[in-house]
Amino acid sequence: MNELDGFLAQCGLAPEDLGRQWTPLAGGVSSDIWRVDLDDGRRLCVKRALPKLKVAADWQAPVSRNAFEWAWIRFAAGVLPQAVPQPLAHDEAAGLFAMQFLDPADHPVWKAQLLAGQVDATTAAAVGSALGLLHTASAQREDLARSFDSGHNFHALRLEPYLLATAARHPTVAGRLEALVQATAARREALVHGDVSPKNILVGPRGPVLLDAECAWYGDPAFDIAFCLNHLLLKCLPVPRAAAALRESFDAFVAAYFSAARFQPRDALEARAAVLLPALLLARIDGKSPVEYVTHDAQKNLVRRVALPLIAAPVDELQDVADAWYPLFAAA
Repeated sequence: MNELDGFLAQCGLAPEDLGRQWTPLAGGVSSDIWRVDLDDGRRLCVKRALPKLKVAADWQAPVSRNAFEWAWIRFAAGVLPQAVPQPLAHDEAAGLFAMQFLDPADHPVWKAQLLAGQVDATTAAAVGSALGLLHTASAQREDLARSFDSGHNFHALRLEPYLLATAARHPTVAGRLEALVQATAARREALVHGDVSPKNILVGPRGPVLLDAECAWYGDPAFDIAFCLNHLLLKCLPVPRAAAALRESFDAFVAAYFSAARFQPRDALEARAAVLLPALLLARIDGKSPVEYVTHDAQKNLVRRVALPLIAAPVDELQDVADAWYPLFAAA
């Protein structure tokens, strides 16, 4: 822990002679994360990016993403301070940053709630609203476009492992997926979080708190919309009894997002999200980062049965994707 202790001292967060305890935290596949308990009663969270992600496939990614995540948190803190942990210190050369630690007792993880069948549409609406406000605040900002010129990271962390890896397994839609990658990579409209997943969202007393912005990129905000909604589809597989509530949450997210997002006409943005959504749905089964809670072949085949036709013949509205998915769970 010498490097980590040195980081705390050099950035002024904790003198060398102050006692501390480092506790590794469970989290995503792309970083090491620790809770630091200091003897003066403070608790911090320290995060370091990994060059090779902790998945079965060979998935390499630039550690420079740590700096983009830090920059995204600082941007978001200036727009919606309650929607991110307080940023504390950053060492770009070491790929480390420190932020406020939020106690799980009053900041439960949204994913854990959903998998337990605790589905509240107001939470989804709050996430959609926060995302819409962040996209709007960043839209058409040349300064942010320059600061987040991170297309190489986004390709390594999202476009290649999700969409291109899936294209390699599905020749019948490979052309569609490859064209989608090119179109998504070329669009630069707003600051994209890139990993708006329930595992990265805490349900706090003042609203949702977004974590893990390692994929931050100035690009197509439709990606964030589709990425989050995808999880409200997928959770039907492990918790089919919650399908009706998940559909309500899906609709609440969409309504709240487009109520808050005022930076471009809804039709074009929603159409791009509706094209991305089934592609990401399939990617979480057949890409490099499959969801861990879908293990049965029957579940995977259900995803393919819905996603492949929607990729081959795209729709323009998000409700069309929802209408193809949620009725399959009506009996539950």
